Amino acid sequence: MPKAIAPEHAQRAIDSCDLGTAIGLRDRAVLLVLARLGLRAREIIALQLDDCDWDRGQLRVCGKGGRVGVLPMPVDVGEAIAAYLKRGRPRCEDRHLFLRSTAPIRGLQPGGDGVGSIVRYALERAHVEVPYRGSHQFRHALAVRLLRGGASLPEIGEVLRHRSPQSTSIYARVDLEALRPLALRWPGGTP
Repeated sequence: MPKAIAPEHAQRAIDSCDLGTAIGLRDRAVLLVLARLGLRAREIIALQLDDCDWDRGQLRVCGKGGRVGVLPMPVDVGEAIAAYLKRGRPRCEDRHLFLRSTAPIRGLQPGGDGVGSIVRYALERAHVEVPYRGSHQFRHALAVRLLRGGASLPEIGEVLRHRSPQSTSIYARVDLEALRPLALRWPGGTP
C-alpha cells in the first residue's frame, strides 16, 4: 500500500497547531486541506485568495499540467481557512492564499519553507513517529480511507484528480491484514 498516515496521527498533527498564533492558524488550514481534499503540496502553494468561492462552498485548484478543477470545501476546511484569513494572514499585496510567516512575506515556496515543513513540524509537535514525513502521505491517507469506505478506483481517481487510471491503481494493491478477517475457512479442511 502507499505510504499513508494513520487517521489518528493525521488528526493529532492537525490538533497540534496553536490556534492562538498566526502560524498555527495557517498550519491547521494547510493540514486540513491536505487531509480532507488530498491536494498536492504544489497545488496548495498555488492557491490564490480568489480560489475560495465562499458563496458556493468550493475551492478552485490548479493541478498538474495547469488543469483547473473545483472541489467542494468541507465545513472544517472552510472554517480553518476563514480563521486564518481573519486572524492570521499578514496584510500584504501577495494574492497567494497561504503566506510565509517570515520576511519576505509572500506565498509559500517549494522546499524548506513550504508545505513539507508545515507537515514535518506538526508531526514533531504531535509526537507522531512515522517513517515518512512528507505531505503526500495525507493524500494517500485520503485515498486509502475512501477505498476502505467502499469507493471505487475511478471514484478515488476523480477525487484525487488523476488523469490516468494507472495513477490510481497503486491503491488496488492488496492490504492482507485488512482482508484477513474477511477470509472464509477452506471447506476442505486443513490438509
